[in-house]
Amino acid sequence: MRDFGQPASPVGRRTVLLAAGGMAFGVAGCSSNRPHATAAESPASPSGLPRATPWHPSPDDVDPQVKLRAVQLIEALGNWRTGEQGAAAARRRVSALGLDPSLVGQAGPLLASAEEAVVRVVDAQYGGILADAASVLVVCQQWTRQAGAATAGGTTVDVRLSRARPRWAVTALHPARPGPAVSSLPAAARKVLDDPHVGLPPAARADVRSGHIHTSVLEALLRLADTYRINLSVIRSGHPLNVFGTARPSDHPRGRAFDVWQINGRPVVDSATPRRLIESFMRDAAMAGSYNVGGPVLPSGAGAGRFFSDPTHHDHVHVGFRS
Repeated sequence: MRDFGQPASPVGRRTVLLAAGGMAFGVAGCSSNRPHATAAESPASPSGLPRATPWHPSPDDVDPQVKLRAVQLIEALGNWRTGEQGAAAARRRVSALGLDPSLVGQAGPLLASAEEAVVRVVDAQYGGILADAASVLVVCQQWTRQAGAATAGGTTVDVRLSRARPRWAVTALHPARPGPAVSSLPAAARKVLDDPHVGLPPAARADVRSGHIHTSVLEALLRLADTYRINLSVIRSGHPLNVFGTARPSDHPRGRAFDVWQINGRPVVDSATPRRLIESFMRDAAMAGSYNVGGPVLPSGAGAGRFFSDPTHHDHVHVGFRS
């Protein structure tokens, strides 16, 4: 089943103490096809938080302006300086973009109670794109400061858009909701969390810690990490519930799929990324047990029904499992 889904629900932020001006989450941000510096590498603001770094879509995207519109909203919601916190100020920032200020009420964890906040977008990928509607999954890190204490966290937001003139309009926000961490995790989950070759953004890491990710997914990640360095965008939360534009359930909310936006440091969306690298990864994902591997190319010699390619998967590789 092709998996390019419908909305998941809102997420509590994983917060950890921010050390000495910043902390990396094991994934690099992406501006066009060049990674941002991680928070630990980028210069801090006078408050000690990382500086806000605007994200820009790749010119190789199917429709860069759809992603830009979604990300601009997330950056407006998740960035503020001292004196600009709170819902009223957020509504002013959203209105300045020409978007509906009532979207602030759907921002969830992005509007934490804090004096100052910085959001950094790791990646923006399609959850689905049709002629007049789209889902953009905005994966982000966020740092906040309250009473002199800085914390780091982040979320993934399923941003829904509809085609409008002169720009796409945002119609809804669905922040991730991974669920609480469990006290006892299976060995495969612990290994995934510790594997330096598996880059997990905040919501995906919280998904693994929740215990809701199927063993087939965890074992496939470990197997692929023996050969590749992979950065994930989405596992379970923050992804649409249904295949976009249909009533068919997606494998993601059931903990049976993951999406990869970067392989060996090369963004999938970038036309300069060798197609042979992406094809090799897709084949190896199938060998690791996936019944449903989607990406920007069809591997040569691929059997019908196991691999697929479409505009939604132009920017990532989807790896799904039956059980």
